[in-house]
Amino acid sequence: MAKTGNTLVALVAGAAIGVAAGMLYAPDSGEKTRKKLKKKAKKAQADLDAQARKAYDQLATEASKLTGTVNTKASELKGSVSDRLETALSSASYKADDAIVALENKLEQLRAQNAKLQKPSSVNGAIQKADAKVNA
Repeated sequence: MAKTGNTLVALVAGAAIGVAAGMLYAPDSGEKTRKKLKKKAKKAQADLDAQARKAYDQLATEASKLTGTVNTKASELKGSVSDRLETALSSASYKADDAIVALENKLEQLRAQNAKLQKPSSVNGAIQKADAKVNA
C-alpha cells in the first residue's frame, strides 16, 4: 500500500513538473503561461486531494475490519477463559466434597476406636459400650 502511494505521488509530481516545464518553453505569452500553470497546479492539487481521500478511506476501512477482528477474537478468548475458570472451580468443588466425606468417615472410625479405649464410668456406660460393640 505504501509503495503504491509513493509511486502515485511521484508519478503525479513528475507529470506536474513536466507540464510546468513544457509551458515555460511554450510560445505563449507570460500571462497566458502563468494562467495555465495556475490552472494545472489547481488540477494537480485536486487530484492529490482525491487520491489522499481515497487512500484515507481505504485505510479507514481496513482499520475498521481489523478492529472488528480483534474485538471478535477478544470476545472468544474471554468466553474461553470464563468457561475454563468455571470448569476448574466446579472440579475443585467436587474434590472438596470428596475430601470432606473422606474426613467424616475417618472421624467416625476414630470415634469408634476412641470408644473402645474408654472405660465405662457406670453400669449404664458399660451397657452402652456393649451395645456399641454389638451394633458395630
